[in-house]
Amino acid sequence: AVFDRISTHFEGAIFLHEVREHSKRYGLENLQEKILSEILRIKELRINNVFEGSNMIKKRLCYKKVLIVLDDIDHLDQLEALAGKHDWFGKGSRIIITTKDKHLLVKHDIDRMYKVEVLDKYEAVQLFSWNAFKKNCPAKDYEELSLQIVHYAGGLPLALKILGSFLYGGDMTEWRSEVERLKKIPEDDIMKKLTVSFDGLQRIEKEIFLDIACF
Repeated sequence: AVFDRISTHFEGAIFLHEVREHSKRYGLENLQEKILSEILRIKELRINNVFEGSNMIKKRLCYKKVLIVLDDIDHLDQLEALAGKHDWFGKGSRIIITTKDKHLLVKHDIDRMYKVEVLDKYEAVQLFSWNAFKKNCPAKDYEELSLQIVHYAGGLPLALKILGSFLYGGDMTEWRSEVERLKKIPEDDIMKKLTVSFDGLQRIEKEIFLDIACF
């Protein structure tokens, strides 16, 4: 994947998946431990509280060129605990943050922001169809199911590609089963929707989509 390839240009790198969920379950201290353990190659690192962890990250990484991806941030305290200031990290470091809340990025004084644009219904159906049917429209008898899946994908290109590729060649029973699974996931939790289908892809296909995701 792209992350693995570009990480070789840094002294240390880590991709923290689902920060929102992980911080609720295990605490921010655990995420701070992961950052330091992975980048410094230290085993059995223990952090007693968030303040201690923040100071340790700043002191130990301020001269290192690092790549850190913080996925699914939903609170400012997560940013303050994991990537508080620019001077926490060495020259040339890159901190990439994904979030649904633009205001968090503004409050944290992020240098650059990129908004993922969604497709309109017509474009979404076309993209999904190219991946699910290898043509620009749904196959006969699959029109309604295709529209339902496009709706659940929320117009996100990556979601449409993964869902389409996952369902390519599947029969009506598989398609209906996928729709039922998507119905059970909250509409705004697109990461869970992607995971449902992503886990069903073959290894090589996963590598392709990880490349797309990192871009």
